[in-house]
This record gives sequence, structure tokens and C-alpha cells, in this order.
Amino acid sequence: MNIGIIGLGLIGGSLGLALRDMKLIDKVSGYDKSEQNAKDALELGLVDELKSFEEIKNSCDVIFIAVPVEGIIKVLARLEGAPLSTTIIDLGSTKERIVKSCPASLKSQFIAAHPMAGTEYSGPKAAFKELLKGAVVVLCDDESTSQKHLKRATEILSHAGMRIIFMDAASHDHHVGFISHLPHAISFSLVNATLNEEERRNIFLLGGSSFAGMARIAKSSEIMWTDIFRQNKENILGAMQAFKAEFAHCEDMLKNERWDELSLWMKNARQIKEIL
Repeated sequence: MNIGIIGLGLIGGSLGLALRDMKLIDKVSGYDKSEQNAKDALELGLVDELKSFEEIKNSCDVIFIAVPVEGIIKVLARLEGAPLSTTIIDLGSTKERIVKSCPASLKSQFIAAHPMAGTEYSGPKAAFKELLKGAVVVLCDDESTSQKHLKRATEILSHAGMRIIFMDAASHDHHVGFISHLPHAISFSLVNATLNEEERRNIFLLGGSSFAGMARIAKSSEIMWTDIFRQNKENILGAMQAFKAEFAHCEDMLKNERWDELSLWMKNARQIKEIL
């Protein structure tokens, strides 16, 4: 089986490393619009070879799309006319708009997937083979997707060490709006507020594990996350409203020195220990 990966950054590159170890894969080909990224990916052994977009479109059994989510929509449009035998899998962090934008001619061979994995780093040099191992990957199964392509996708992703769950695209975007996208909004806000109020020297000297942990994801690519916020705007705004209500409640208890109530509120949040 010949695999093509469009986009050779953290996710695409890490996937390439994982796929190259799989016996059922004959060759992993890669394409990136950045010549430097493509060169780095080849030198790092993330792929076996580089191909043009058209070569990947016409010669690969499976094509993974690992570019920012707005770019996924453009790539799908360019993939119209790919052989009907080719399985096309996107790896974006949003799903509903991508599913709706998929050209009708590709619907039967398209699988919308989201591996719940990543770091604050980007580019081919950030890729590593273990990134996706053990990670949950959400497949947003569409009624139009053929069982042949769905079976092929689940086989490859499970062999790569991922745990597969199924969810409709709207539910996926709602849930990740809270669990993934809101934390990024909070981190970006925290870091910008701190940079506006504190000298860099103080941040360096006093930024302990709590601040560093919350600030870590603010190092993420602004290109990727602007696209995600654009595509999942309504769900993120809804999550923000829920967060703002809790933050205002905390502020009110603090202002009015309702310490017992504040303590119970904090204790309630500690239930997360039973989940994570």
C-alpha cells in the first residue's frame, strides 16, 4: 500500500514516521508547499520520498491531509478527480465545516479524522514517532463514506497505535470547543495579560511550573490556531461564555470574602482527578 502525506509538519511528519514502520505500508510519499519543510522531512526520514501534489493525487492508495484546517478545504478541492479507489483522510482539529465543504465527488472515499495529539511545537523538526501512539483519534463517519474506505482507514490508524472512536462532526466540534480550543484561548489570554503587566525578567525568574504549564500551549502556531478559531467560532464562543460565568463567580466570592463557598467551589473542581 502506498501512502501520501500532504503537509509534513508535526502531525504529518509524526504519522510518516509511524507508517514507515508498518509492514502493510510499502512506501510513504510526502508533499509540502514549503520547499524547506519538504527538504527537512526527507532528510529526517519522515517520508521515503517527495512527490508533487499531482503525483500524490494520482498514485497513492491513501492520502492523509495534515495542513491547517482552512488549508484542508482548499486541498480537498484540489483532490477532485483522484481515483475512486483512493482513501482520503484529513487530520484537522475541526470537523463540521470540513465535512460540509468536501466535494460531492469525494464523499464516498473521504474520512474526517482528528487525532487528539500534539505539542506546542510545529514543523518537520518537531515530529516524533511516538506522538500518535496511544492517542485517541476521532472519526466523523459520514453516511456517504464507503465501508471499504472506512475499513482501510481504521486498519491503518489502529496499526499506527491510535485508539479509534466515532462521533458526528457537530458533536466533535462542540466537545473539542470546551476540551481543546477553550484552553488555548485561556492560555493566549493569560500570556498576553502577563506580558502586558510584567517585565520579562520577572516572568523568567518567577514563572514556576503552574504558570509554565498554563502558558505552554500559547507557544502554538498562530496560523494553525487562527484557522481553528475561525472554523469553530460558535462553539468556542459558547465555551467562553461558560468559562466567563465560572470566572465571574470566583471573582464575586473573592470580592465578598465568601471563603467557605470558595473552598467548596475549588473542591468541586478537584473531581477532575477522577477523570484525568
